[in-house]
Amino acid sequence: MHAGEAEIDDDLVRRLVAAQFPRWAGLPVSRVASSGTENAMFRLGDDLVARLPRLERGAAEIGHEQRWLRWLAPRLPVAVPEVLAEGRPGEGFAWDWSVLRWLPGVNPDFGDARVARDLGAFVKALRGLGTSGAPEVSRGRPLRTRDAPTREAIAQLGGDPAYAEAWEKALAAPEWAGDPVWLHADLSPGNVLVDDGGLSAVLDFAGAGIGDPAVDLIPGWNTFAAAEREVFREAADVDDATWERGRGWALSIALIQLPYYRETNPVLAANARRTIEAVLGDS
Repeated sequence: MHAGEAEIDDDLVRRLVAAQFPRWAGLPVSRVASSGTENAMFRLGDDLVARLPRLERGAAEIGHEQRWLRWLAPRLPVAVPEVLAEGRPGEGFAWDWSVLRWLPGVNPDFGDARVARDLGAFVKALRGLGTSGAPEVSRGRPLRTRDAPTREAIAQLGGDPAYAEAWEKALAAPEWAGDPVWLHADLSPGNVLVDDGGLSAVLDFAGAGIGDPAVDLIPGWNTFAAAEREVFREAADVDDATWERGRGWALSIALIQLPYYRETNPVLAANARRTIEAVLGDS
């Protein structure tokens, strides 16, 4: 999917595990089918998963995730990945990596009100955590910092004036005036797990940190249909301006993803199209 992406396969993972964590050396290794773009995932037996960055930019986030998952996990209302071991460069692989506990579940479908309520409650709970010492992250910055790449993506997609109009409406919303709060920053359907009819886990905290909470409202458009969108919003408990900025974040992310991934990641590209349609219909 990316230029400069590392070559990662089952054999590399076997060698890394055997060299660094011999207690797991005999476990079968199999790649996890995923629409994820920054990391490759491999099952280790039934209970573990290895997470390896595809790119150097993702490698810098591995240590960040390892540190903050340990702090966040006991403070959140649903399961998050548990770091069991911290892998280091070796066997020709240049970056740090992780071994995590495997979390069962499937990604959510559109139209699930229970998941919408649960995920909104998760967003609210995360936002309420203490922020002392927490890192500021790029997706916590003001929406206007996305203006140039978003307009570039609109041009790449043919310059549809409806895209520009929806984007400008979001930019017109008042900026966040409160203190920075905790946010996950990448609540795409692929990072949400459902089990037994409800939200069971949230994955991928590589971009988690503090800032404007608007980005964590993107499930309203990339995961839920119109009726469930309102359930999610009520549970997340946000003001009108934050909701409007959240719509802008959903649009910006989808517009940028679509031209980049439409040939290399059909699942992500399809979700980007659906998100754009949802935003246009909603705005």
